[in-house]
Amino acid sequence: MTDNKLDAGALKAFVHPVRLRLYELLEEHGAATATQLAARVGENTGVTSYHLRKLAAHGLIVDAPEQGKGKERFWKTTGFTADIDELRRNPETAQAAEALVTATVHQRGAELARWVEESRTVPRPWVVASLHTHRGMRLTLEQLEELNRQVTELLDAFQERVRDQADEEAVRVVVNVDAFPVGIDHPS
Repeated sequence: MTDNKLDAGALKAFVHPVRLRLYELLEEHGAATATQLAARVGENTGVTSYHLRKLAAHGLIVDAPEQGKGKERFWKTTGFTADIDELRRNPETAQAAEALVTATVHQRGAELARWVEESRTVPRPWVVASLHTHRGMRLTLEQLEELNRQVTELLDAFQERVRDQADEEAVRVVVNVDAFPVGIDHPS
């Protein structure tokens, strides 16, 4: 479960394009060193080390000592939560919050597009096990809050259960859930 809350300082540090990309790579590929990440982002190790330390200073990534040998320093993500609405309403963080929302939307779109491409060639059982669903329903505010709470609890529990999974057949799976009202023409 993620209990690291993204505050204004962490948000401002996080939305730097190189840091966002480093975080994405750590999420996608697991723990890595500054040298490994430098090769993936086309930067030198000094640049990636600097940005990794900035992410670590805000608790967004931590050392992964179980991965390293000798002086190798591996990093892994910690996960976080953020009250984006609050951050978007704060004049000091509004621009950074908008940048994070935009980056998240782009990342989700890129992940889905990549899956569509890969799904043509991956083993069929993985395609069949995947989920693409869309539900439209009429909910009250309280029902939407309950739905979001239940989905979050389920995802948190499942993530905790598989957190340190060493099964060689396990692959990275992305779960994106969006539940939001559309067509509201009056503020509440």
